Amino acid sequence: QVRLVESGGGLVQTGGSLRLSCAASRSIFNIDFMGWYRQGPGNQRELAAQVSSGGSTYYADSVKGRFTISRDNAKNTVYLQMNSLKPEDTDVYFCSALVRGRRYWGQGTRVTVFS
Repeated sequence: QVRLVESGGGLVQTGGSLRLSCAASRSIFNIDFMGWYRQGPGNQRELAAQVSSGGSTYYADSVKGRFTISRDNAKNTVYLQMNSLKPEDTDVYFCSALVRGRRYWGQGTRVTVFS
């Protein structure tokens, strides 16, 4: 079992940057995948970025080249650096961990990008 707590969301102007953090309650060293999902009102939750235990990353086309996911195993924390933000990036962002086939979620952090 793992508890996840996100932070770092907020209000930012178009073109700005934010860094989201996801602190885990236990070691993330052997967690298969950790990712950031996002969800807007009435929309399905979608994967924005993911990092494996081996360091391999995946990015949705909509964020590729602008977002960077990283994990700091020593701090049990995963980050999402978001640059060149657009109004369409406005969503609630959720941290997720996949552990032995079971997915865990944080409570979410809201990101609002205004023009």
